[in-house]
Amino acid sequence: MLETLDLSLMVVVGAYLIGSLSSAIILCKLAGLPDPRSRGSGNPGATNVLRFGGKKLAVTVLIIDVIKGVLPVVIARWLELDTTWLAATAFAAFLGHLYPVFFSFKGGKGVATALGGFLALSPLLAGCILLSWVVIFAISRISSLSAITAASLGPAYSLWLIDSVNARWIILVMAIMLVARHHSNIKRLISGEETKSK
Repeated sequence: MLETLDLSLMVVVGAYLIGSLSSAIILCKLAGLPDPRSRGSGNPGATNVLRFGGKKLAVTVLIIDVIKGVLPVVIARWLELDTTWLAATAFAAFLGHLYPVFFSFKGGKGVATALGGFLALSPLLAGCILLSWVVIFAISRISSLSAITAASLGPAYSLWLIDSVNARWIILVMAIMLVARHHSNIKRLISGEETKSK
């Protein structure tokens, strides 16, 4: 039992460290571009990188951020950890993206990394969340509104798709944190100042 607990904790810590590898900051530096935290919205994520780094770099950031969520949970599943620990691993990777130890704990909003964690935890859960994002974006053309809505629906979907009560609570906490990270976007949405994508 103790060995299993030690292994589970090691996986969670490893997930946090993987999540702390900010692809936006690293890739922008390698490309000779400014730190994304100092440009645009100040968020080190794919949407902000798109504003000044171009589509190719933004897509690369997006893919890596999703992988950061997928990989640790896949490893945890391979080690046969239970659903609670799988969700905890997804949360740790997400937390690393939000508060990266390698970058002064100043990270992004975590949407892509959370989605990656959900994808490895339950593909159907991730599919429902992604579909929600797509539908809202198709209607509103506002990325932040789509992310906030999709994140808010995640816990509801988990009641249907996830058996573990502990995992559901973890998903709820992640959803609350995702919405909270969009506080500035929420203010702009309320004031009607949030920009739409073309």
